[in-house]
Amino acid sequence: MDQLLDEKITNSYQALIFQCGKNLPESDLPIIEKAFRFASQTLGNKIWNQGEFILNHSIAVAKISVLELGLSTDALIAALLHNVYSKWGIEYSGDEVKKQFGPNVATILDGWIRINSLNTGNIAFQSENFRRLLLTLSGDVKVILIKLADQLQDMRTLSNQPAEIRERLSIETWHLYAPLAHRLGLYKVNSELLDLALKYLHSKDYEAIVEKLKETAVERASFVSAFVLPIEKKLQSRGFDFEMKARTKSIYSIWNKMQKQKVDFHEVYDLFAIRIILNSDPENEKATCWQAFSVVTEEYLSNPDRLRDWITYPKSNGYESLHTTVLGPGKRWVEVQIRTHRMDDIAENGLAAHWRYKGGKGGEEIDKWLRNVREILENPQLNPVDFIDDFKVNIYEDEIFVFTPKGDLLKLRAGATLLDFAYEIHSKIGDKCVGGKVNGKLVTLKYILKNGDQISVETSNNQKPKLDWLDFVVTSKAKSRIKASLNEDHKKEAENGKEILRRKFKNWKIELNDIIIRDILKHYKLKLAVDLYYNISVGKIDTLEIKDQVIGKQEESQQEKLAEMLPAQEVKELSFDNSDDFLVIDNNLKDVNYKLAVCCNPIFGDEIFGFVTILEGIKIHRTTCPNARQMIERYPYRIIKAKWRNTGKRNSFQATIHISGSDRSGIVTDISRIISKEIGIQMRSIAINSEDKAFDGTLRVFVNDLEHLDFLIQKLKNIKGVHSVTRSDA
Repeated sequence: MDQLLDEKITNSYQALIFQCGKNLPESDLPIIEKAFRFASQTLGNKIWNQGEFILNHSIAVAKISVLELGLSTDALIAALLHNVYSKWGIEYSGDEVKKQFGPNVATILDGWIRINSLNTGNIAFQSENFRRLLLTLSGDVKVILIKLADQLQDMRTLSNQPAEIRERLSIETWHLYAPLAHRLGLYKVNSELLDLALKYLHSKDYEAIVEKLKETAVERASFVSAFVLPIEKKLQSRGFDFEMKARTKSIYSIWNKMQKQKVDFHEVYDLFAIRIILNSDPENEKATCWQAFSVVTEEYLSNPDRLRDWITYPKSNGYESLHTTVLGPGKRWVEVQIRTHRMDDIAENGLAAHWRYKGGKGGEEIDKWLRNVREILENPQLNPVDFIDDFKVNIYEDEIFVFTPKGDLLKLRAGATLLDFAYEIHSKIGDKCVGGKVNGKLVTLKYILKNGDQISVETSNNQKPKLDWLDFVVTSKAKSRIKASLNEDHKKEAENGKEILRRKFKNWKIELNDIIIRDILKHYKLKLAVDLYYNISVGKIDTLEIKDQVIGKQEESQQEKLAEMLPAQEVKELSFDNSDDFLVIDNNLKDVNYKLAVCCNPIFGDEIFGFVTILEGIKIHRTTCPNARQMIERYPYRIIKAKWRNTGKRNSFQATIHISGSDRSGIVTDISRIISKEIGIQMRSIAINSEDKAFDGTLRVFVNDLEHLDFLIQKLKNIKGVHSVTRSDA
């Protein structure tokens, strides 16, 4: 049995050498053999719980690293050794590994150990671990790529694993490794990872799409043949050297479109794309692609809104292709992708292909992107769950290209604003940005940039980030910096609020301790004390309300209540009825320390109460005020009992009257005469609307008191044609 196991491992290794030999220098074979012996001596015939040889897994990862990702000998050796180095507690010093296999292998394996020391079982909740993981990943691209190879091999053999492991690895793949593969230009790897994750996370949907694809295979093949034939003839007649492929959408892409557009499988019209791959000299690539484009659009009507030129402006991961959507047979829209063999290799294999073509800038672009990821991740205020969302969105969105005042080209996510551009230049410029110019015209922070815009930014030392900025910026860098700045302001306000609360408790002669703080947090449904202190500082939580909550609502006199809320001099100037502790409101209204509320317009004689505002002193409201219930329930400690005192002097109170009835000639005159002549009331305004022989109106008048108003209402009711007269609040 052992001999059989050894034979399987040996056969796998020999296949690795045979298949990878043409991709690696022959001189590297001895050190690869040395690494295999090193691994086999440690692992031998050990197996995983599900029965797979551990060493066979390592060989499979090495094969993916070289054949599918285009990595070199160092990566192959690291892949062979990764299970030896990190899974079995074998202690090899960095110096020993470096001595036997070189510094590059030692560096890769060191990064591998850091990755595998983290728990990524639940990316959405293991926030700090996720952040540390990505910081590790952003150190060396080869660590990312070998980890992707390992993840891909795990997903390919996932059917043998228990259900909980299948779910964990699929979620991990969906949220982290598939987006990483996409960002690195590894579209084949990305598609396979997403398809496999979908297979285990949404198995019924996956199987249904697979079945539908089988059912429609003949129909698709027939349509492709009819579509391709006339284009092939024209390209051949004009001397193009090319090949054409029909690429069916990945299962995940079909599923994703069905989910987003809420459509059935048969309503996904772009199930496939036609790819034209051209042979061309490097210096003629662009011209050759555009010439092929003209042939396609001669044959079929093109949709100009769907043209994507990633030849003139390649994506930041190096992707180059010309995409157009044309109307094919049966009036069916078909996407056509036009590219050269070099472009196709890069599109399929990402970084690996860049390393095969000298002069390719893809590696530089990826390094720039990784530096940006690190800058964001090193922000200590970052919420990694937010970063996951931004990370995935930024990967899958198209890009735009804009220019600085000096003519330098910058790439931003489609939908980026002037403020995103400012943060892309520098975090401090974003923080101070107040606007700018686009193509010489003044624009606001929210201006959405377009391809080719030339942009300059204007700043002010008085500007600072605001919460609503998060509503319109779209790049991770801008969001991260704004959140960090807001957190700094939040912290300063919280320190101020903490000091306010400390002083209040000292004045109340109450000890402020952790138990009390926990009770207050529970009362306000807050999780952190810093949020409580912040709300106190900005006035969202009143310290008097806290006092009521802490010591209970004990009876206080009106003077005592007001003494805590108003300056001593203002309280001294107020009048109180000592017999029943009411604030006394004179009908001469000369006291500047209280005002009549405009929401209900109290009149002498109404039942009233006082409400102590934060900035405007005491407001007097009717007990029937539409806002009374809310004020009493939310701010009971600010409610002051009040009553009128008749000084014998006449004064004017504004009242609003609603009147309606049957329209007739002269009714407005009758209403005006009653008000102005018969009882001498001053009228401020009158507004009457008439429609379908009925009228509806609002009168604003000044009266002496409630009895005076009631008398006026009765007189108005006696007018011929008037059906209703009522007092309004406003």
